[in-house]
Amino acid sequence: MLQSNASVNVSHPAPGDWFMAAHLPPSSQKIEVKGFVSPNCVYTFHPDMLVVRAVEVSILEPDVPLPQTLRSHPSYLKIFIPEYTQELRLELQGCVTNGSLGCPVRLTVGSATLPRNFQKVLTCISLTWSCHLLLPSPPWERWLQVTAKSLAGPHVLVAFRAVAALTACRPWTMNLQHLLQSSPNRSCNASAALLPPGAGSWVPGRSRGAGGGAFCLTSYPVIREDTDVLSVRFWPADRGSVLVRSGTPSVMRLYLHTGTDSGGSLSISLQANQTAVTNSTRVAVCVNAASPFLSFNESLNCTTAFFQGVRLSLSAASRKADLVVPYPETDNWYLSLQLVCPESPEECEQASVLVETALYLVPCLNDCGRYGQCLLLRRHSYLYAGCSCKAGWRGWSCTDNSTAQTVAQQRVATLLLTLSNLVFLAPIAVSVHRALLVEASVYAYTMFFSTPGEAVLCILGYDTLQFCDFLGSGVSIWVTILCMARLKAAQKHVLFLLGTLIFAMSLQLDRRGAWNTLGPCLFAFVVMVTMWVYRCGHRRHCYPTSWQRWAFYLLPGISMAAVAVAIYTSMMTSDNYYYTHSIWHMLLAGSAAFLLPPREEHTKPWACSQKLTCHYQICRNHREELYTVT
Repeated sequence: MLQSNASVNVSHPAPGDWFMAAHLPPSSQKIEVKGFVSPNCVYTFHPDMLVVRAVEVSILEPDVPLPQTLRSHPSYLKIFIPEYTQELRLELQGCVTNGSLGCPVRLTVGSATLPRNFQKVLTCISLTWSCHLLLPSPPWERWLQVTAKSLAGPHVLVAFRAVAALTACRPWTMNLQHLLQSSPNRSCNASAALLPPGAGSWVPGRSRGAGGGAFCLTSYPVIREDTDVLSVRFWPADRGSVLVRSGTPSVMRLYLHTGTDSGGSLSISLQANQTAVTNSTRVAVCVNAASPFLSFNESLNCTTAFFQGVRLSLSAASRKADLVVPYPETDNWYLSLQLVCPESPEECEQASVLVETALYLVPCLNDCGRYGQCLLLRRHSYLYAGCSCKAGWRGWSCTDNSTAQTVAQQRVATLLLTLSNLVFLAPIAVSVHRALLVEASVYAYTMFFSTPGEAVLCILGYDTLQFCDFLGSGVSIWVTILCMARLKAAQKHVLFLLGTLIFAMSLQLDRRGAWNTLGPCLFAFVVMVTMWVYRCGHRRHCYPTSWQRWAFYLLPGISMAAVAVAIYTSMMTSDNYYYTHSIWHMLLAGSAAFLLPPREEHTKPWACSQKLTCHYQICRNHREELYTVT
């Protein structure tokens, strides 16, 4: 047993669910028969987790200096970020090192994530410049970790005061009263009354309303509707449309925090009104997790404090935008939209655009299309969905055709796999000609279940059809070898029945095991060789006696069977399966036609009609005739 240990150390991990997965490299394309080659290696994955908690964690309150002293061990702080926080400012004040001025301190803000780490690091060396860190749009409604570490050595004392300042703003929420004022066929001008007062001419930083806070965003309530497993529909309460202006961003929050939402795909589709977007205006869209992007007036990079969002755009040339996020992070996701005019900002002051939204959480995108099947996978309490592609297609929704088969290739493969089984008509005809009805029935059974049609597949199902295919192939080899042994009729039929039962039992235990088919066939081969040796000794002559039988029947049949076994065990791959398996069908049927023994001397050709009579016969007793005397 080969053992290997690997460890991953993550300091200050982000809160929430962490996932660990193990997979093997892609296997070879060769199709190997189970049990016929060397056994495959079995890999066992045993993950262990060791958590070391920080006991002393100080709470940093907004606008309240918190004295800290550093020596050899770091200091841990945390601050709670409330909702609608626009900016966080962290500053070090009064930093002293062993009584002298200086600030050799490194601040690490945020939690570690993999594979990319979005932690912010602030290194302070001296007090000649202001030592502070600005974080736009920090994660809302959660604790933010701050680690302070001394850079002056283990014996140097560093003292400072940590100050946190939060910049908050007031949102304008589109509540039910505002939404009831609109009509289903409202226009942009009529909907402008639903925006915050003076939003079209609002200047950032100007205080407005009670409390002197500025409106930083227009919040649209979103209704979550769970329709099925991993199927959720998000739709704004305002009938699926959002009014976008230039003064403040329009924000929608998507709740993806149930624990099972990360197993699907988040689908976002936006479409702007055809007449509202002009050549000089466009709608900037940002999709972020944990907190929305609010700084459209400064930048359009969709970057928040610890998250790089996805940027979309709606313009006169492209009025529709789509985004798919596979396996989204379990968190609150925010969709921010704002009208921007990079060439002429004055045109955006009174302009507005109505954007239609289609927001869904789906198990598989487009239901995996024509060339895939959506499958659900449950591991413990987690549920995931994924596409199982066919015909060489790949991708999240089976849309990557870089390795896909063409329609012509698929038709040729289907015809080869189905029509190649018609070669079994040859052993069927030979069996009927030689009055071997049981053998002919077995070959007909194999041909029927190896040539599935759509109707048979729908009635029986794939698993049942596969079982019948494997059973027919194994029993065909079994009856062919026993028929060559030329046993008595009673003995042959008993072995036929017992072999069929053994094949059915072994295939139920392990359908793909090589010895489940090879074992009974070897037993039949031993029976055949034993009978041939017995006849050789009894007749004092080689059996079969005719050299024509050896040259024109046995040797070609044995050669075809050997080639079929070689192809089945060592030459099949995923790429040539359609060709090699079709050749296997034809060689198997051809070898059976050649290896079947000749008919008995007293049996006439096509004697089945004589055995299955359907007319009256007059029987005569040659020993005596009875007469009635009256």
